[in-house]
Amino acid sequence: MARNRSRKAPEINRGYYARIKAVGDFLRKFLKITMNKCQVISLGAGFDTSFWNLQKEDNLPQNYIEVDFPEVTTAKCTYIKNRKPLFQGLRIDSEIGKDTVRSKNYNLLPCDLRCINLLEQQLKEIEIDYNLPTICITECVLVYMTPDKSEEIVNWMGRRFRDAVFINYEPVNLGDRFGEVMLQNLLARGCKLKGATACPTLKSQTERFLNAGWTYAHALLMSDVYRLLPREDVERIEKIEFLDETDLLEQLLSHYCLSWAIKDSTGLGLKDLNFD
Repeated sequence: MARNRSRKAPEINRGYYARIKAVGDFLRKFLKITMNKCQVISLGAGFDTSFWNLQKEDNLPQNYIEVDFPEVTTAKCTYIKNRKPLFQGLRIDSEIGKDTVRSKNYNLLPCDLRCINLLEQQLKEIEIDYNLPTICITECVLVYMTPDKSEEIVNWMGRRFRDAVFINYEPVNLGDRFGEVMLQNLLARGCKLKGATACPTLKSQTERFLNAGWTYAHALLMSDVYRLLPREDVERIEKIEFLDETDLLEQLLSHYCLSWAIKDSTGLGLKDLNFD
């Protein structure tokens, strides 16, 4: 569902690859541990196509739920209707509205994530199962929210689900000159990171979850995640996105992180989830 086909710098493309590969591999580990008897909730999902990718692999969870602003889900519904592979990937009993998709295994919900009560109501309508192992994915979502609103989401997820995993991707270490330039560039594009001060370090990233009652919490810089990705696949990408010097890439990756938290109440083995 790519909307912008302009060519990005190799550093940006490598960083994007690392993010997609890392989150995707982590999700697949979760699916394996739960034997697909689980739910996926992607908050601020945008135009992500992970549901269809997993379907091609015959690796779907029991329910895949995506949530975003109504204007985003409206556009995504249009894409799904107008693109045969996406439309045919849905169950025959799927209901596609203006901004909503409802089915047994895929649900697209229009919702402002700052309104937890509204989110809960929509999840109730699709018969969410709070006792089923559930992973929540947020990629550059919490950092755009005020700290009190992102805290609500983290607290809600840990409180409502019996066995849960929360994985979050966002900027970090923005206090140096490189980080200041990043913030200035984003602001110039109309993107204000309202939550940038909430979790400025890796330590604060994990504390966000532990303070909310999650049992385990971890965080890694994307520069470290990049080094943990499968070497053969990384080498393939590096041939496509060639760089003479990697200093800028290293700086870029050291200003983003992945943090994840785990609540393994029934001893499924979720506590062993990592990037090793």
